[in-house]
Amino acid sequence: MCDLVARTGRHQQRYEGGCRLLAGCIPFRYKSSDENQKVVEVLMISSQSGPGLLFPKGGWENDETVEEAAKREAIEEAGVRGDLEDFLGFYYFKSKSNQDEFCPEGLCKASVFAMRVNEELEAWPEKSTRQRAWLTVPEAIKLCRYPWMKEALEKDFSQRYCIDGTGNKNN
Repeated sequence: MCDLVARTGRHQQRYEGGCRLLAGCIPFRYKSSDENQKVVEVLMISSQSGPGLLFPKGGWENDETVEEAAKREAIEEAGVRGDLEDFLGFYYFKSKSNQDEFCPEGLCKASVFAMRVNEELEAWPEKSTRQRAWLTVPEAIKLCRYPWMKEALEKDFSQRYCIDGTGNKNN
Protein backbone atom coordinates (compact mmCIF):
# COMPACT_ATOMS: atom_id res chain seq x y z
CA MET A 1 0.00 0.00 0.00
CA CYS A 2 1.27 3.44 -0.90
CA ASP A 3 0.61 6.45 1.34
CA LEU A 4 1.62 8.83 -1.45
CA VAL A 5 -1.05 10.02 -3.88
CA ALA A 6 -0.45 11.33 -7.40
CA ARG A 7 -1.85 14.75 -8.22
CA THR A 8 -4.49 14.79 -10.94
CA GLY A 9 -6.30 17.45 -12.93
CA ARG A 10 -5.15 20.73 -14.40
CA HIS A 11 -6.81 23.31 -12.14
CA GLN A 12 -3.39 24.41 -10.77
CA GLN A 13 -1.45 23.95 -14.02
CA ARG A 14 1.01 26.66 -15.10
CA TYR A 15 1.01 28.09 -18.62
CA GLU A 16 3.32 30.58 -20.32
CA GLY A 17 3.10 32.02 -23.82
CA GLY A 18 0.61 29.40 -25.01
CA CYS A 19 2.66 26.49 -23.62
CA ARG A 20 1.80 24.12 -20.81
CA LEU A 21 4.75 24.14 -18.39
CA LEU A 22 6.15 20.76 -17.38
CA ALA A 23 8.91 19.64 -15.05
CA GLY A 24 10.89 16.43 -15.26
CA CYS A 25 14.18 14.77 -14.54
CA ILE A 26 16.64 12.17 -15.69
CA PRO A 27 17.14 10.01 -12.58
CA PHE A 28 20.64 8.52 -12.44
CA ARG A 29 23.11 6.61 -10.31
CA TYR A 30 26.72 5.47 -10.55
CA LYS A 31 27.47 1.78 -10.67
CA SER A 32 30.95 0.22 -10.59
CA SER A 33 31.95 -1.89 -13.59
CA ASP A 34 34.35 -4.83 -13.79
CA GLU A 35 37.13 -2.46 -14.88
CA ASN A 36 36.80 -0.38 -11.68
CA GLN A 37 35.14 2.44 -13.60
CA LYS A 38 31.94 4.11 -12.53
CA VAL A 39 29.20 3.57 -15.09
CA VAL A 40 26.27 5.98 -15.26
CA GLU A 41 22.86 4.33 -15.25
CA VAL A 42 19.61 6.20 -15.84
CA LEU A 43 16.17 5.17 -14.67
CA MET A 44 13.45 5.00 -17.30
CA ILE A 45 9.79 4.16 -16.89
CA SER A 46 7.19 2.62 -19.16
CA SER A 47 4.63 4.84 -20.81
CA GLN A 48 0.96 4.51 -19.92
CA SER A 49 -0.02 5.24 -23.53
CA GLY A 50 2.17 3.11 -25.76
CA PRO A 51 5.54 1.51 -26.41
CA GLY A 52 8.94 2.88 -25.49
CA LEU A 53 10.46 4.20 -22.31
CA LEU A 54 10.57 7.71 -20.90
CA PHE A 55 11.72 9.81 -17.98
CA PRO A 56 9.42 11.10 -15.25
CA LYS A 57 7.74 14.39 -16.15
CA GLY A 58 4.45 16.15 -15.66
CA GLY A 59 2.65 19.40 -15.06
CA TRP A 60 4.27 22.16 -13.01
CA GLU A 61 1.62 23.51 -10.67
CA ASN A 62 1.04 26.96 -9.17
CA ASP A 63 1.79 25.95 -5.58
CA GLU A 64 5.30 24.58 -6.17
CA THR A 65 8.68 25.53 -7.61
CA VAL A 66 9.85 23.87 -10.81
CA GLU A 67 12.37 21.88 -8.74
CA GLU A 68 9.63 20.65 -6.39
CA ALA A 69 7.53 19.63 -9.41
CA ALA A 70 10.42 17.63 -10.92
CA LYS A 71 11.01 15.81 -7.62
CA ARG A 72 7.26 15.15 -7.20
CA GLU A 73 7.02 13.63 -10.68
CA ALA A 74 10.00 11.35 -9.93
CA ILE A 75 8.22 10.06 -6.82
CA GLU A 76 4.78 9.72 -8.45
CA GLU A 77 5.85 8.10 -11.71
CA ALA A 78 9.14 6.31 -10.94
CA GLY A 79 9.10 5.82 -7.18
CA VAL A 80 12.48 7.44 -6.56
CA ARG A 81 13.80 10.29 -4.42
CA GLY A 82 17.04 12.14 -4.93
CA ASP A 83 18.93 15.39 -5.29
CA LEU A 84 18.64 17.62 -8.33
CA GLU A 85 22.20 18.27 -9.49
CA ASP A 86 21.90 20.23 -12.73
CA PHE A 87 19.31 22.02 -14.81
CA LEU A 88 19.71 20.42 -18.24
CA GLY A 89 17.54 22.81 -20.22
CA PHE A 90 14.15 23.68 -21.67
CA TYR A 91 12.64 21.31 -24.22
CA TYR A 92 9.70 22.21 -26.44
CA PHE A 93 7.33 19.68 -27.96
CA LYS A 94 3.76 19.23 -29.11
CA SER A 95 1.48 16.80 -27.30
CA LYS A 96 -1.89 15.51 -28.47
CA SER A 97 -2.83 14.53 -24.92
CA ASN A 98 -1.91 17.95 -23.45
CA GLN A 99 -4.37 19.97 -25.53
CA ASP A 100 -6.81 21.95 -23.41
CA GLU A 101 -8.63 25.28 -23.34
CA PHE A 102 -5.48 27.17 -22.25
CA CYS A 103 -3.22 25.38 -24.71
CA PRO A 104 -5.31 24.26 -27.70
CA GLU A 105 -2.25 23.51 -29.83
CA GLY A 106 -0.82 21.16 -27.21
CA LEU A 107 2.50 23.03 -27.01
CA CYS A 108 4.63 22.15 -24.00
CA LYS A 109 7.78 23.55 -22.44
CA ALA A 110 9.56 21.08 -20.16
CA SER A 111 12.21 22.06 -17.62
CA VAL A 112 14.47 19.03 -17.18
CA PHE A 113 16.97 18.31 -14.40
CA ALA A 114 19.53 15.61 -13.67
CA MET A 115 18.55 13.90 -10.41
CA ARG A 116 20.99 11.71 -8.49
CA VAL A 117 18.85 8.98 -6.93
CA ASN A 118 19.38 8.20 -3.26
CA GLU A 119 16.21 6.18 -2.53
CA GLU A 120 14.07 3.69 -4.46
CA LEU A 121 10.60 3.29 -3.00
CA GLU A 122 8.94 -0.12 -2.72
CA ALA A 123 5.53 1.47 -3.26
CA TRP A 124 4.68 4.64 -5.18
CA PRO A 125 1.53 6.19 -6.65
CA GLU A 126 1.88 4.85 -10.22
CA LYS A 127 3.50 1.49 -9.41
CA SER A 128 0.51 -0.46 -10.74
CA THR A 129 0.71 1.24 -14.17
CA ARG A 130 4.46 1.67 -14.72
CA GLN A 131 7.55 -0.50 -14.94
CA ARG A 132 10.97 0.97 -14.18
CA ALA A 133 14.35 -0.05 -15.56
CA TRP A 134 17.95 1.00 -14.87
CA LEU A 135 19.82 1.30 -18.16
CA THR A 136 23.19 2.46 -19.40
CA VAL A 137 23.06 5.72 -21.36
CA PRO A 138 23.54 3.99 -24.76
CA GLU A 139 20.72 1.53 -23.94
CA ALA A 140 18.45 4.37 -22.83
CA ILE A 141 19.12 6.35 -26.02
CA LYS A 142 17.99 3.36 -28.10
CA LEU A 143 14.81 2.80 -26.07
CA CYS A 144 13.75 6.42 -25.49
CA ARG A 145 10.24 7.05 -26.84
CA TYR A 146 10.30 10.82 -27.41
CA PRO A 147 12.86 12.72 -29.52
CA TRP A 148 13.00 15.65 -27.06
CA MET A 149 13.84 13.30 -24.17
CA LYS A 150 16.46 11.58 -26.30
CA GLU A 151 17.98 15.01 -27.01
CA ALA A 152 18.07 15.84 -23.28
CA LEU A 153 19.81 12.55 -22.54
CA GLU A 154 22.16 12.39 -25.51
CA LYS A 155 23.17 16.03 -25.74
CA ASP A 156 22.80 17.70 -22.35
CA PHE A 157 22.94 14.91 -19.75
CA SER A 158 25.72 12.93 -21.47
CA GLN A 159 27.94 15.99 -21.88
CA ARG A 160 27.88 16.55 -18.12
CA TYR A 161 27.92 12.98 -16.82
CA CYS A 162 29.48 10.67 -19.44
CA ILE A 163 32.60 10.31 -21.58
CA ASP A 164 31.83 10.08 -25.31
CA GLY A 165 28.37 8.65 -24.67
CA THR A 166 29.85 5.41 -23.29
CA GLY A 167 28.13 5.70 -19.95
CA ASN A 168 31.41 6.05 -18.05
CA LYS A 169 31.66 8.80 -15.47
CA ASN A 170 32.94 12.09 -16.88
CA ASN A 171 33.64 14.00 -13.65
